[in-house]
Amino acid sequence: MTDTTLQLADEDAALELDAAAPTRWNAATWFSVISLAATSFALVSAEFLPAGLLTPMARDLGISEGTAGQVVTATASIGAVTAVLSNVLIGRLNRKTVLVGLSALAVGSNLLAALAPNFWLLLLGRAGLGIALSAFWALSVAVVARLVGANATGRGMGIVTLGVSLATIAAPSAGALISDWLGWRTAMALTAGLAVIALLLQLLSLPTLPATASNSLGDVFRLTRRRGIQLGMLAILLLMTGHFAGSVYVRPFLEHVTLLATGPIAMALLGFGIAAVIGNVVGGRMADADIHLALVGTAALMAFAALALVLWGVHIAVAFGFVTLWGLAFGMAPVVLPTNLSRAAPDALEAAGSLMVVSFQVAITIGAVVGGYVVDTYGASGPLSLTVVLAASTVMLALLQPRR
Repeated sequence: MTDTTLQLADEDAALELDAAAPTRWNAATWFSVISLAATSFALVSAEFLPAGLLTPMARDLGISEGTAGQVVTATASIGAVTAVLSNVLIGRLNRKTVLVGLSALAVGSNLLAALAPNFWLLLLGRAGLGIALSAFWALSVAVVARLVGANATGRGMGIVTLGVSLATIAAPSAGALISDWLGWRTAMALTAGLAVIALLLQLLSLPTLPATASNSLGDVFRLTRRRGIQLGMLAILLLMTGHFAGSVYVRPFLEHVTLLATGPIAMALLGFGIAAVIGNVVGGRMADADIHLALVGTAALMAFAALALVLWGVHIAVAFGFVTLWGLAFGMAPVVLPTNLSRAAPDALEAAGSLMVVSFQVAITIGAVVGGYVVDTYGASGPLSLTVVLAASTVMLALLQPRR
């Protein structure tokens, strides 16, 4: 057979898998999806953990806190490269084997970081985590679609990304507490334990997932010629750049504009986190019902929340309310944006997943750099104003995007 015939056969197999997936999930389906949620929790907990460990980590290794902070940069930068190559390098390996292997890599990487006698081995461990993290997310949409069916992908991804929201809330604070009590190395080692639990859940729950396609680097880049993929990637870049440019500086805004003390700020950020968890569920339901409306709604909520903070954020009740609304929009985004992108490539979900992760990583990087410049130049309200502009631009892009 020709390559084209093989490709069509693979795509037909993928579509049959989706069609065969139950509309009502049975216990096995729930168990499989929950195992992926546990994996996302383990990986993202390890990613965000250093935020609460920098001071003791730097002191123990004899480096500055700024240098210690590069462990976060290593995870993100290696992850961006991995996202492009991961689905090419795994070839036709069974996807269950790949996912279990990525969890094993996370276990080893976290243990290496916990035991590292110097900064360079710590950096190597964090780089390994970056590979596991990005490769997992690059595969996530395709795997979820095969487990639950194409029409329930949003709902499935909503549950998987619950792990992200929970880890974002828990990891930095729990890491700081455990570090003070038992040391930063113990905190790092515990993330390896979380990855072991995720690995065992995958082994027990995931069905065998034979490869339905073998991607080449050319396949991934050719996908960018599709109009829907271009618009989907642009939506991720606009909305996530806006979010990360502004959300990092919500605390300084609450300190300098709303004039809140540390305790109320912590409560406001907790409200943000709880709302993000709710947003995961809401975003999943909306994405399956109407992805066009879900994208418009997510971007509009974020734009409105940031605008309200800029205009009326001096009032404490307004600040609390709209920080929480921002959290809801942020929780919806990691579900809605990948689902929107995947609808433009139902025949190439894994390749689309690679482009999705790259778009997120680039957006995070640009948002951090631009947000830092804006806050230094225009003050605490500046980054939030940028969020308004970019989120509103995403609304306009969504309105112009053809319905799928």
